[in-house]
Amino acid sequence: MQLTLERQRKMAEEQRNLIQDQAQRQAQVLRYEDELARKRLQTDHEAQRQHNVELVKMQEQSSFRKEQARQATEEQIQSQQRQTERERAEIERETIRVKAMAEAEGRAHEAKLTEDHNRRMLIERMQGERDKWLAAINTTFSHIEGGLRALLTDRDKLLMTVGGATALAAGIYMTREGSKVTWGYINRILGQPSLIRESSMAKFPGSKIISQAKNKVLHDSTLAGAEKPIGSKNGLGNVILHPSLQRRIEHLARATSNTKSHQAPFRNMLFYGSPGTGKTMVAREIARRSGLDYAMMTGGDVAPLGAQAVTKIHDIFDWSKKSRKGLLLFIDEADAFLCERNSSHMSEAQRSALNALLFRTGDQSRDIVLVLATNRPGDLDSAVTDRIDEVIEFPLPGEEERLKLLKLYLNKYLCDDNNGSKGGFFLKKQPQKISIKDLSEDVFREAATKTEGFSGREIAKLMASVQAAVYGRPDCILDSQLFRESIDYKVVEHHQRLKLAADGQI
Repeated sequence: MQLTLERQRKMAEEQRNLIQDQAQRQAQVLRYEDELARKRLQTDHEAQRQHNVELVKMQEQSSFRKEQARQATEEQIQSQQRQTERERAEIERETIRVKAMAEAEGRAHEAKLTEDHNRRMLIERMQGERDKWLAAINTTFSHIEGGLRALLTDRDKLLMTVGGATALAAGIYMTREGSKVTWGYINRILGQPSLIRESSMAKFPGSKIISQAKNKVLHDSTLAGAEKPIGSKNGLGNVILHPSLQRRIEHLARATSNTKSHQAPFRNMLFYGSPGTGKTMVAREIARRSGLDYAMMTGGDVAPLGAQAVTKIHDIFDWSKKSRKGLLLFIDEADAFLCERNSSHMSEAQRSALNALLFRTGDQSRDIVLVLATNRPGDLDSAVTDRIDEVIEFPLPGEEERLKLLKLYLNKYLCDDNNGSKGGFFLKKQPQKISIKDLSEDVFREAATKTEGFSGREIAKLMASVQAAVYGRPDCILDSQLFRESIDYKVVEHHQRLKLAADGQI
């Protein structure tokens, strides 16, 4: 009984497992069928999409072919239009050419007829002129023939004619050559050499007396109306130098004056330094203090003279002998023609001019003091430096010198300008005077500190710009603010110039 129950239980369990397996297989079949259905649907959708894509592509290709056909048709129409326009333009050009050729042929034919007519008229006129001149020539030669026959047959007339012609030729030649010699002599006696730019010697007799009288009148009138200057009077006039350099210059001036009074040979000098440091002014002051005449030339004027430079150099030394006081000859930019003779860029004419100057300065002179000025003393020929007795360097002014220069040029451009405007006609409108306010010693010293590196010429230009700034104001008042602004502007400009020079742009 128990076995039967166990067997039935196992059979029931197997039946249940079989039913579960059948249910699982049936579920798998259903899932497979569902998956197949979904794949079939997806395949149908993909086929429909591909069909739609191909349909769109075919429509686009059809539209593209239609557009190409339309463009080809338009291009063909435009090409035919252009061809028609070219043919029309060619026909018009041909018509114009034929018309122009016809007109040109007509004008040429007309011009040819006119030219033939003018040629016949010109030939007839020239023939008439030829006959007239031939008749005049025949008549002239017949008269000459008669005169020569009468002259040759009469011995007295022949001698008088030959003598008169000879005397006339000699007179013309003597007059021409004599005038050249006379003018050259007058020019040597009275004239100033062309190389001399500036001189205290009179060009013609009497002119120096007139010039001295005029300068004395102007000097007296200036002193009569002068106001008290801001700065103190300098020992060398308008020349502001370092005290040690000033003492040496004063010593040279006294030595030159004593040399002149003792009839001893003069000593030649070389001034070198930066531009605008007072070399030319010092040379003038030495000449004035020593009682010598003064003459200045520039080395750059020698090269353009070419072959005439030698003659002009000799003319200067010959002319210097006319001075009874002795002459101080100042040669500015001496390195322009007194450079080393072995230099490759030196022309033969410059070398000859240098040799001429060396010849005239070979011995110490009692008539002339040679003062050379240069920014590059190393470029001078060794023979030139051998003839120099005193070598003086002119450095840039220090702070104290700049302070004095600022005051000096303030007096010159602003204070003296007020004094100079007092002259003139009494009906002439007087300009507005310049008023100076609030310029203390501290303001000047501040400006002197800012202008470090300025030369004397740059300080003079600086004060000229201050003058221009004052003239730009309606009240013509110079105060400390305007003075400082002008100083600052020129200082910036000075540094810009130095920068450009360092970069090689100026």
